[in-house]
Amino acid sequence: MSGISRINTSRAARWWRSIDRVTLICVGILIGFGYILMLAASPAVAVRIGASRDMFIFKQVCFLILAALIVVFTSMMSLRAVRLAGWIGFVLALAATFMTLVHGIEIKGARRWIALPMMSVQPSEFLKPFFAVVTAWLLTERQTRRYFPGMLVAIGLFALVLLLLKSQPDIGMLSVITTVFLTQLFIDGLSLFLVGAGAAAMVAAFVGAYMVFPHVRSRVERFLHPAVGDHYQIDTALRAFGNGGLLGRGPGEGLVKDLLPDAHADFVFAVAGEEFGMLVCLFIVGVFATIVIRTLLKLLHENDPFITVATAGLVTGFGLQAFVNMGSTLHLIPTKGMTLPFISYGGSSAMSVALTIGLVLALTRNRPGEGRYGQFGPPSSSQKAPS
Repeated sequence: MSGISRINTSRAARWWRSIDRVTLICVGILIGFGYILMLAASPAVAVRIGASRDMFIFKQVCFLILAALIVVFTSMMSLRAVRLAGWIGFVLALAATFMTLVHGIEIKGARRWIALPMMSVQPSEFLKPFFAVVTAWLLTERQTRRYFPGMLVAIGLFALVLLLLKSQPDIGMLSVITTVFLTQLFIDGLSLFLVGAGAAAMVAAFVGAYMVFPHVRSRVERFLHPAVGDHYQIDTALRAFGNGGLLGRGPGEGLVKDLLPDAHADFVFAVAGEEFGMLVCLFIVGVFATIVIRTLLKLLHENDPFITVATAGLVTGFGLQAFVNMGSTLHLIPTKGMTLPFISYGGSSAMSVALTIGLVLALTRNRPGEGRYGQFGPPSSSQKAPS
C-alpha cells in the first residue's frame, strides 16, 4: 500500500505514488550505513590529523542530509526539467573542471579540487550524471530530427571531457565516464563492431596511461606482483575482513580505522567488514545490486529512447563506482581512490551520487499521460526542441 489516499492530488502525493519506492528505500538504507560507518571510522582519523573527533561526523551528517534532500527534489523533476538541468549542470561542471587546472588544489600530484569555505569541491564528480543526460539527449534526438548531428556532438563533448580529465590527471573518473559513454552508445543501437572498437581504444588508452603516469604504473604493478612495492593499505584492509569474520568484532571494536589514513573514505568498506562482519558487507552489496538491477529491469518496459539511454548511463556509473571501491578494498582490481556511494566520507561524492539517483528516480517515475516533452506536450513547429 502506498499509504497516501488516491484522492489526494497534491504534488507530494502524486510524486509518492509515481516513484520507485523500493529504490528510494535502498537509498535510505545506504545513507543510514553511511552515518553508522562514519561514527565508527572517522573519530580515529580526525584525532590522527589533530582535529576534533566529531569533525568528520558533523560534516558528513550535513552532507547526507543535503544528499537526501537532493534525491527527493531531483526525483520530482519532469522530463523537460531533467534535460534542461542536464545541459546547465554539464556546462557548469565542465567550466569548474577546467578551473581546477588553473586554480585547483594540488594533492598527490593531481589538480582535481577547488577550495571553498569549509570544504573543497571536486567538479569532475558532477560531470558523471550531467554528461550521461546530455549525451542521451544528443544520441536520441537525432531519431526525431533529420540530419541532427547528435552523434558527432556527443563524441566531441566526450573528447573534451577526456582531455580535461587526462590533464588533471584523473584516470579513474576518465574510465568511469568512458564506460558510461560506451554503454549509452550500445543501448542507442551502435553496432557491436564499433562498440568493440571503442572498448579496444579504451584498453589502448589504459596501456598508454600505464606508460605515461607513474602512479598508474605503480598501482598496476603492485596489483600484478604482490611481492613488489608497498601493500600496507591493501594488506591491512584484507586483515580487517579476516578479523571481522562472519558477524564482525562489534561496533567500535575494529582496529583498521586506527591504522588506515583513508579508513573513513576509500577504505570504509574494510571498517564495515571488521566491525560488522561478512553478512553486513554482503547486505550492502545486495542493496547496491538491487538499485542497479531493478533500474535496468524497469528499462525493459520503457518506450522512450531518451529515458532508456540516460537511465542506463546513470545507473552504470553508479554501479561501477560502487564496484571499483569495493573491488579495490578486496584487492580484486588495482587500487583506485574512488568513494563508496552514500557511505564514504566526501561532500562532492555525496552530492554527485544524490544527483545521479535523483535523476534515475525522476526518469523512471510512472507518468500516465506525460509524453516525451513532459506535461506540456511537444514543441510547435516554430519552436526548437528543448535542450
